[in-house]
Amino acid sequence: MKWRSEDMDLYLQSTEYVDTAIVPLIPIAWGNQLKHTVLKGEFPLIVSEELERQLKGRVVLFPTLSYLTSESDVDIISRLLALKDELSENGIPHIVFVSSDARWSDVDELRADLINIPPVPLEHMEDEYRRDVIGEQVKHLLQIVTKKWQNTKLGE
Repeated sequence: MKWRSEDMDLYLQSTEYVDTAIVPLIPIAWGNQLKHTVLKGEFPLIVSEELERQLKGRVVLFPTLSYLTSESDVDIISRLLALKDELSENGIPHIVFVSSDARWSDVDELRADLINIPPVPLEHMEDEYRRDVIGEQVKHLLQIVTKKWQNTKLGE
């Protein structure tokens, strides 16, 4: 399900089945790193959308959480943790932050919820190869999300 009113109607009818939020993390910067910064946001968004498509009915794809690359880690992490707390308190136990920004790889508070994927420039790829690259990343994310679900069942 996506962050759309029609999908939220479906969510409200089936809340017991939806237990996972997918949140793409998108860096924003203007200047000499513009192209690289856009790439670090574009790929996680595309992969997240495909992951949602494959897991429709079990996940909600949230709007991107954008942040300025000049923002402090403390401020951004505070927003991420506030979102995680809000969702947990309201029945969404699993959250998956999807990012291509290595900045978050070593942050202990995010480690269990972050999937960091390498940014891949898709703009000059042929459609078939592009689909293969996206498909491989989605397979990787599916394994991680499925493992989260299994670990929860084992802990029950």
